[in-house]
Amino acid sequence: MSKDVIIACDFNSKADLMAFLENFKEERPFLKIGMELFYAEGPAIVKEIKARGHKIFLDLKLHDIPNTVKKAMSVLSDLDVDLSNVHASGTIAMMEGALEGFTKKDGSRGLLIAVTQLTSTSEERMQNDLLIHKSLEETVMHYAKNTKIAGLDGVVCSPWEAKKVKEVCGEEFLTITPGVRFADGDAGDQVRIATPAKARELGSDYIVVGRPITQAKDPVAAYRRCLTEFLGGNA
Repeated sequence: MSKDVIIACDFNSKADLMAFLENFKEERPFLKIGMELFYAEGPAIVKEIKARGHKIFLDLKLHDIPNTVKKAMSVLSDLDVDLSNVHASGTIAMMEGALEGFTKKDGSRGLLIAVTQLTSTSEERMQNDLLIHKSLEETVMHYAKNTKIAGLDGVVCSPWEAKKVKEVCGEEFLTITPGVRFADGDAGDQVRIATPAKARELGSDYIVVGRPITQAKDPVAAYRRCLTEFLGGNA
């Protein structure tokens, strides 16, 4: 498995996305399509971007009763995305349903991961707003263990939790980490953040980077910088 940088394409229209992608003449970066763009443009945008040669992380974070999630993932499996996700807080049964739905009749599927706690969530918010009175680390590790029990491939977590997740769930268990910012950049609405180089050091397999690339004056240069910092000499 090769590490990679995933660009979070948090645009609200196809036009904005295409304008951004026009910057990339040589590369075909791994792209994350989230709720904003998917709800605006529908499944067609996934198919079109896939046809352009990009890998796709479809980031819809499904969370519902197991049967509903199973059926939804069955529909999404037809889009042939490379990576998709659900919320680990939906329970082991829900994640098992998601995996069953996402797996095609021939046994093939993209990677399926689960969100532990969002990187915008602090321990104080988790305890006060969600009434989860375990520590943030305990909660994330418990969700990660449940995700592995359900048979999924890994979790979305903070870079600062990636090493511990691998200690708990094994080196092959994937860690996909948002909350990545350049050392000289703005943290924005993220709380638990790290630089690309630090994320590599902490054990992240994939980093998800949005505004530091999409809102940069030179998005291609920012993307290449991110690759270099994250992959080191392997970029």
